[in-house]
Amino acid sequence: MGEYKIAVIQGDGIGPEVTQEAVNVLKAIGKKFQHNFTFEYPLAGGCAIDACGECLPKETLEICKQADSVMLGAVGGPKWDNVPNAQRPEKALLGLRAELELFSNLRPAKIYDALADACPLKAEIVEGGLDLLIVRELTGGIYFGERGYRQGKYGEEAYDVETYSEVEIKRILKNAFEVAMQRDKKVCCVDKANVLETSRLWRKVGEEMKNDYPQVELTYMYVDNAAMQLVRNPKQFDVMVTSNMFGDILSDEASMITGSIGLLPSASLGEGTFGMYEPIHGSAPDIAGQNKANPIAAILSVAMMLKYSFHLEKEAEAIETAVKTILEKGMRTPDIFSQGTNLLGTKEMGRAIADCI
Repeated sequence: MGEYKIAVIQGDGIGPEVTQEAVNVLKAIGKKFQHNFTFEYPLAGGCAIDACGECLPKETLEICKQADSVMLGAVGGPKWDNVPNAQRPEKALLGLRAELELFSNLRPAKIYDALADACPLKAEIVEGGLDLLIVRELTGGIYFGERGYRQGKYGEEAYDVETYSEVEIKRILKNAFEVAMQRDKKVCCVDKANVLETSRLWRKVGEEMKNDYPQVELTYMYVDNAAMQLVRNPKQFDVMVTSNMFGDILSDEASMITGSIGLLPSASLGEGTFGMYEPIHGSAPDIAGQNKANPIAAILSVAMMLKYSFHLEKEAEAIETAVKTILEKGMRTPDIFSQGTNLLGTKEMGRAIADCI
């Protein structure tokens, strides 16, 4: 019997609704597999601004650091559009990643047979299913490099500098190799090595590290070709690993291939097993409190938590199987509803998955 303490940051908009269903599913897993999950509910995002005057209170960070893992709903919304930039709800995400030292973002893109019609690509391209994982470096690169304005040849110009160290590259590649070992043992490093010095360093480090993972096939692909291949032949990929900016763009492209953003989870990991798990969708304030949100992405985020932080493979598989079963039975929330299927609300979909477990 395992004992696990989880910090649940419910966030804003539909965040509290979807995280509650994920908590209920974890309780079902605990009952079935004799684990004890305990939960604390710190504040972050817009709700924290309303309650405490800041988007990421110190108390929240302390609770998260003392937990075994963090579950996050979604933060932000138009209510806080006029808050000063340094305290916008979205800054809580950057603060959590930095303070918790989470440098690796895992974004799976998976198509369920029952929802294949939602895929915007031709049926033959994804026939037989699609299941790839993008590993994005999260705390380095051009988003965190030197930036500013200066006078140039043609007047004022702006600059953003991309910098990567060997240490930053090694740790993200290590994560990619290790998750590939749990999958089909293929890693594709996406870069722009024909132009960028940082990309050439990524390749140098990759070549040095691949001998430590002889079972994993390591290949390289330029980012422009990778963007094309994702819509031409996405099934060729297992694990894609890349820099912060390239990963930001490619993971959004991959999510659209699946046809529904409401189904996709993500994980942010550091050096050890600690992680923060969240759906990739936003706070959707337009449907908040209406029992319309799809909780499946939050629930699948919990499955990633069980797999990557707690190494509970059977428990993670139980959640994934339950989601697949429910979809095959034609149960749908409004975002994935189609004629002839059974329309469920947020609570009903969560209950159906928990009951299936």
